[in-house]
Amino acid sequence: MWQAIKDRETGRVRSNSFANRFKSRRASSLQLSNRKDFVSPHRGSVNSLQVDLTEGRYLLSGATDGSAAVFDVQRATDYEASGLIAKHKCMFTVDKQHEHGHKFAISSAIWYPIDTGLFVTGSFDQFIKVWDTNTAQAVVDFKMPGKVYRTAMSSLAMSHTLIAAGTEDVQVRLCDIASGAFSHTLSGHRDGVMSVEWSTSSEWILYTGGCDGAIRFWDIRRAGCFRVLDQSQTQLGVRPPVLKPPAVSSKTFSAAKSSLGGQNRLKSLQNKHTGSQSAKGSSSAKASVEKSRQKRLHPGMLSTLDRATAHYGVVTGLKATNNGMYLLSAGSDSRIRLWDIESGRNTLLNFETGRIQTNKAIQMDTSDDPALVFVPCLKTVKSFGMWSGRTTLMLRGHYESVNTCCFNSNDQELYTSGADRQILVWSPDGSVEDEMVQDEVAEDKDNWSD
Repeated sequence: MWQAIKDRETGRVRSNSFANRFKSRRASSLQLSNRKDFVSPHRGSVNSLQVDLTEGRYLLSGATDGSAAVFDVQRATDYEASGLIAKHKCMFTVDKQHEHGHKFAISSAIWYPIDTGLFVTGSFDQFIKVWDTNTAQAVVDFKMPGKVYRTAMSSLAMSHTLIAAGTEDVQVRLCDIASGAFSHTLSGHRDGVMSVEWSTSSEWILYTGGCDGAIRFWDIRRAGCFRVLDQSQTQLGVRPPVLKPPAVSSKTFSAAKSSLGGQNRLKSLQNKHTGSQSAKGSSSAKASVEKSRQKRLHPGMLSTLDRATAHYGVVTGLKATNNGMYLLSAGSDSRIRLWDIESGRNTLLNFETGRIQTNKAIQMDTSDDPALVFVPCLKTVKSFGMWSGRTTLMLRGHYESVNTCCFNSNDQELYTSGADRQILVWSPDGSVEDEMVQDEVAEDKDNWSD
């Protein structure tokens, strides 16, 4: 560690590479924390977790008992074991006893992206509610046509405040907080929509995964979806780099120009000998060819493209990488696929997966690079290498199936929740000071024999 800091000070290592190396090292050494503990107030399975996007300090949770709670992950409310274990109790909770509370299970709980003054909950009681954090009161609610499986808001949006809602209805609905009404209805899925995810590179692009096994891309400024992912359309490996055009020397350019000039002279002579009718016929033929090349795939797609599937079963989870280049999907076929967003192709990356829940939506997450992918696999949480697909960590601590994974990039911690009603904290092995001491001891150790 000290050598890496010295290289950073001398300029041998860039600041970004130093930070990424340090973060990836801590993320790859996660284990169940023995210094931090969340006291869960929920009496049912915890279905959703999210850390606020502004400060990275407040954790929002939603459970099947119809309750939502907010925790402060940085400031503990109590200490045990002579101050070694920090107990984090919820700052406030909203449950069924609240006058505006949900009647059934909360399936999704998300923060308002701009600040922590609002948060959104979606429930099986067919309602989406927007809550004021300061007063713990519902300010806006939306009546949906069926059970709400997942909600999402864009972290980049500057022109709209839309909530994308996936329900058991075949249509995806966009709820506008500003007006309190539905602004869009996206039709295309043939079954309920279990997962929704906004693009991390554009505020207008939305990804949805349905129970029909399809993943659709939407541009909310236009009608209809513009892409349906097909698992048979493949692309090996990482996206290839953009190649620069080869440099052309002046000699070759002049030679090409002279040859083109000769060809143009021949064409002019031929046009003189041919009649005007042939010229008109050739122009009309060119126009027809150009029209045939321009296939109208949006909004009315071809039937073969519109019926493509990304998974053999329900699409239970979607996660877009932070750089906006790739999309991760999980399905009830116990498969995890990595998609190239620009081309819409399956990268054929083989993830060493286990069994994934088939009857409900799951929440995946990635580390900062993104170097690691955290996926709930029944009672365990598996960490996969983003580009290798190999299992790097297998986190065991829950007694029942795990539903959510939420990675806090500020503290390099992972929060997980499941059907055992618990919220567990996975932190790096040891502190920064301990890592420096270990490195120093390892450097001072010699190989002399006694």
